[in-house]
Amino acid sequence: MSTKITLFTALFALCYLPFALAQTTEELTAQKEAKSTELAALEAQLKELTGKVGALKAEVTGLTDLLTPYPRWNVGALGTVGLNLTQFSNWLQRETPNTSAATIGFTMNGFANLQQKKYFWRNGANMNLAWIRFNDKDDSGTDNELRVAADAFNATSLFGYKLTEKFAASGLGEYRTSLLDGRFNNPGYLDLGVGATWTPIQNLVVVFHPLNYNFVFSDDTFDFQSSLGTKVVADYTQRIQSIAWKSNFSGFLSYKDAAELSNWTWINSFSTAYKGIGIGFELGLRNNNQESAARNLSNNPLQTYYVLGLSYSIAK
Repeated sequence: MSTKITLFTALFALCYLPFALAQTTEELTAQKEAKSTELAALEAQLKELTGKVGALKAEVTGLTDLLTPYPRWNVGALGTVGLNLTQFSNWLQRETPNTSAATIGFTMNGFANLQQKKYFWRNGANMNLAWIRFNDKDDSGTDNELRVAADAFNATSLFGYKLTEKFAASGLGEYRTSLLDGRFNNPGYLDLGVGATWTPIQNLVVVFHPLNYNFVFSDDTFDFQSSLGTKVVADYTQRIQSIAWKSNFSGFLSYKDAAELSNWTWINSFSTAYKGIGIGFELGLRNNNQESAARNLSNNPLQTYYVLGLSYSIAK
């Protein structure tokens, strides 16, 4: 008897299953259509709200611009100071057990930028100086004086007449040299040129000057050559949470001899300054074939420097 009941139940389930599945599919399809309709309505509302938010942001930006008086000056400085002192007394693992050493260096990035309704004027300077001293107390002939370990100075001035909000006709002057040990303007580089400046976003300035003359000054016996070429500069500043970042690239491509007379410099500065004081790091990269040839180097090595230490930040 139980076998007959079980068989009957199985047959009933097999007959009912298609109807149950059909009903479930219809219900799911109806739910999907309802959710799709609801989603489409919400997407339409989101699109409308996004458009309104964008329009309001544009209006707020325009009103802020109208309320901000001209001239608009932005002035400030960012730099790093590094100091390292060491001393060994009777440290017998060393061949020179009684020594002292000192290294001190600092960097400075200063800027003074002017914004007017029809034009802008951006000025900046970067300086990196460092000294080192090593003294072997057991050797009276050791040079105990501070010696220059790093020496670089760069200043720029960019003027632009606004053609649109993002493009301007511009003129640039840039000067680079060393300052110490009789190396001032020996060699020195002066770029003067005209072209265009693009500011796609607030913190990025890109300069492209296809008509630029690179003057090179030197009292050295090496024949440094000046030439006509293209000047490209990119300057970017950004704050990523608590880290301030400034990046500046300056390159010159010579029309006379691209391989021998071109040069570029790229400097990146980072600072965690809180209320003006923090930890800072600056890295400088440079390539200049004429300077390598003046030192009788067979190759043209990548020139680098870095400074790690306390940082300071001043802005107005």
